Amino acid sequence: VEGKMDKKEKGNMQSEAINLFNELIGKRDEYRESVKNSTMVITGEELPLEVNPMGLYRWFLHPSMKNIAIRTQLVWLQEIPPGGRSGKMKTQGGQVHIVLEGSGYTVIDGVRHDWEQFDAIFLPLLPDGTIHQHFNSDPHNWAKLICSEPNLFDALGVDRGSGFEVLENSPDFKQ
Repeated sequence: VEGKMDKKEKGNMQSEAINLFNELIGKRDEYRESVKNSTMVITGEELPLEVNPMGLYRWFLHPSMKNIAIRTQLVWLQEIPPGGRSGKMKTQGGQVHIVLEGSGYTVIDGVRHDWEQFDAIFLPLLPDGTIHQHFNSDPHNWAKLICSEPNLFDALGVDRGSGFEVLENSPDFKQ
């Protein structure tokens, strides 16, 4: 009967089947080899300025950057011009923003949180996500935030269970 195998055929299939544990060992070895040739230091001055709906970014680590020694984090520098603002975004949360320069505030889920140089801004990890937007309250100086979050895109997808939406573009972004 078509579709049924006898014991001999099943035995042959099992001996020819991929050993998934060995596949993991192979992936481990590939990873170790790739790290040997990966970038270990990224020079900030060499990073291109990206203008995107959230504003002005310089990416240190991103899922699309392949030749980097670690891929477990996203790390970017966000620059906000004097008196400017970022875009407004809904994300899962779980982000940390360290203020390298400047002063301003971040609105998180409708609540204003003021910050200044060397403060840390934490976006909570919430089941329905969080909405945030950064504002530079200094009319003369730039604000610079170094931002990081775990790279969960491969495991959870870009939405990460709560959505990943730009709700309002930064005024620096021109389509």
